[in-house]
Amino acid sequence: MSIKSTVLGFPRMGSDRQLKKLVEKFWAGKATEQELVEGSKQLRADHWALQKQYGLTEVPAGDFSYYDHVLDAAFAVGIIPERYQQLDTAGTQAYFAMARGLQNKSIGIDVPSLEMKKWFDTNYHFMVPEIADNQKFVLHSTKVVDEYKEARALGYTARPVVLGPVSLLALSKTAKGSSTKPLEQLASLVPVYVELLSQLAAAGAEWVQMDEPVLALDLDAAVYKAAFEQAYSEFAKIDGLKYLLTSYFNRLGENLAWAATLPVHGIHLDLVRGSADLDTALATIPEDKIISAGLINGRNIWKANLGEQLAVLNKVISARAPGRVWVSSSCSLLHSPHSLQPEVGHLDEETLGWLSFAEEKVEEVATLAAAAADPTTVQAKLQVNAANVASRKSSERITRPAVQQRLAALDRSFYTRKAPFTERQTLQRAALKLPLFPTTTIGSFPQTAEVRKARAQFRKGALAEAEYTEYLEAETRKCIEWQDQIGLDVLVHGEFERTDMVEFFGENLEGFVFTKKGWVQSYGSRCVKPPVIFGDVSRPKAMTVDVAKFAQSCSASKPVKGMLTGPVTILKWSFVRDDQPLSQTAGQIALAIRDEVVDLEAAGIKVIQVDEPAIREGLPLRKADYAAYLEWSVDVFRLATTGVSNQTQIHTHFCYSDFNEIFTAIQNLDADVITIENSKSDLKLLGALETHGYAAEIGPGLYDIHSPRVPSVEEMTARFAALQKYIPAENLWANPDCGLKTRGWPEVKESLENLVAVAVNARRQHQA
Repeated sequence: MSIKSTVLGFPRMGSDRQLKKLVEKFWAGKATEQELVEGSKQLRADHWALQKQYGLTEVPAGDFSYYDHVLDAAFAVGIIPERYQQLDTAGTQAYFAMARGLQNKSIGIDVPSLEMKKWFDTNYHFMVPEIADNQKFVLHSTKVVDEYKEARALGYTARPVVLGPVSLLALSKTAKGSSTKPLEQLASLVPVYVELLSQLAAAGAEWVQMDEPVLALDLDAAVYKAAFEQAYSEFAKIDGLKYLLTSYFNRLGENLAWAATLPVHGIHLDLVRGSADLDTALATIPEDKIISAGLINGRNIWKANLGEQLAVLNKVISARAPGRVWVSSSCSLLHSPHSLQPEVGHLDEETLGWLSFAEEKVEEVATLAAAAADPTTVQAKLQVNAANVASRKSSERITRPAVQQRLAALDRSFYTRKAPFTERQTLQRAALKLPLFPTTTIGSFPQTAEVRKARAQFRKGALAEAEYTEYLEAETRKCIEWQDQIGLDVLVHGEFERTDMVEFFGENLEGFVFTKKGWVQSYGSRCVKPPVIFGDVSRPKAMTVDVAKFAQSCSASKPVKGMLTGPVTILKWSFVRDDQPLSQTAGQIALAIRDEVVDLEAAGIKVIQVDEPAIREGLPLRKADYAAYLEWSVDVFRLATTGVSNQTQIHTHFCYSDFNEIFTAIQNLDADVITIENSKSDLKLLGALETHGYAAEIGPGLYDIHSPRVPSVEEMTARFAALQKYIPAENLWANPDCGLKTRGWPEVKESLENLVAVAVNARRQHQA
């Protein structure tokens, strides 16, 4: 008996982030479009070879992307909004403009990018397609066909990966000025998919992986069952193609009953996050359909317990006819680092034995398939795996009794400020003496090549600690003096000492380890290197106090914010231990941040920001699970921030989210000021404010920092004027959407000077 082994997708960036470097060279004009095409082709070939080398019997094709797979899917079917039609839509100009915006004043081009949102409950961001009334869908790109042909020409058995039409429309939004809901245009889109799928059939494809991740959500069964039937009944008419209906990140739940009846040939089950579906699935999915068992976690970095997962696989096999079961990853390996190889010699042997990155996960999939066929062929691998799993369970490094006892001993007084917001606001205004419409930034300033070089030299020992500290202080002083000069009201130190807003804190907390090249894609060419939380978390010493004190000393008259990352974001943007509830790990982190907040206040810092950009991202995909998550996520933020006096102003920050679902939780955080993404969301925040109200102070972002374009004073003035209709003037702040780390100084300076001008003009108008 042989079992097909495969994965749903593989990381795009390469073992050393080759794609990031190649794309950024292209953007900078240092590589041609042909060099971009050829370099990407080589990366795909390397990745297919690697998967084959580890023993997979089939590889995915079409999962590669220059920027984002949702953008690719929209571009392929001609969803190119009118503002980009003036650009070259045949090459990459319009594509990258949709991703990043494009501003070239010399030729009169200034277009913003599409909106960006989090991909379900991950830290990956996708570009949100815009669907206009009477949208014309055309087959604009055959990228997936071309990549399938590439794989086949290289001798691989490949399976094209296509984002399904229902999910594409469900993830889209109605274009500004239009009124038709995207899903209402499914009938017009389906023929274009039929054309694309027919080309795949003509190219020799047997199976197509139809990604429909919306099946993991709460759906209106009447609407979505009809939509799926409408689309897939047409696809079933294409001779020679078989479809693997693929969803991930959660259980199919009540959607399983009708999804199982669709005219597809196989259904993928995420048996890591959706394991509760298994018995129902075995009873519900017709026996003539393939079951793809997603048994290897594509979203975390711990070695799978192959003994346990083999038992699950054998259960599936015993319920199916021979050849009707595949073994796969739970989701695409996009969310995993590339390989453990660079970590050999960097991480200790014990920790290495606990971890599994994308390469290793491919091997785990192949090992499970081989073990199901004949366990004796992989007995040695299974024994090593069992030893590594046992090592992690028994390691004395995991548990710190004092940390667990401190968290367990807390009472509710640790979760409450000393006075309500209205009293705090009066005291804070007297202490801070800020003007109407205060201006600030979110935290980070550009991490230039010089800053990164100095950090690298310090870490290699080529720059002494005293010299490095002197360099950082000089950069900090320049940054603060410039902010003061242009008229910003609440300043930041720029975070030049930090590689990443989570990694920095993890490096200063116990219970974390750090990889050398454990990069994962966040959006576009932006990669992050999440820390690994392996054990109980605590703070051995102050982390930011010295830097904050120095920064405040650089400004005699204006407050400088203490900058911290909140417990939920540290949790969500790390690879987290899976041997205790997330709420318990978050509580431990919250206590560490609480200690830092108290120490910052004692050092004279009057404004402290505890960022929680990931709090919406952590929201479960099913509404039945919302309440429990929101309760503990609010609790840990309050635990982190309630140890200060009423005069100390607590800020927090949120980015790229649908806020309506969590607005009550945002209110319950009891922060004094929130700064919040707004510029790329067509002011959707205003709807949430109108529905829910917000009594504390708030700074909706006035411009998008993920794009290099510089917003004009007029553009931001219009946005700020709209906000004033919903937010009392005394509670409204002016700020960018997010931190400025990834931007260049020229665009940052011009953008912030424009932002300050907007606030100054608004003050004059308000006083008139």
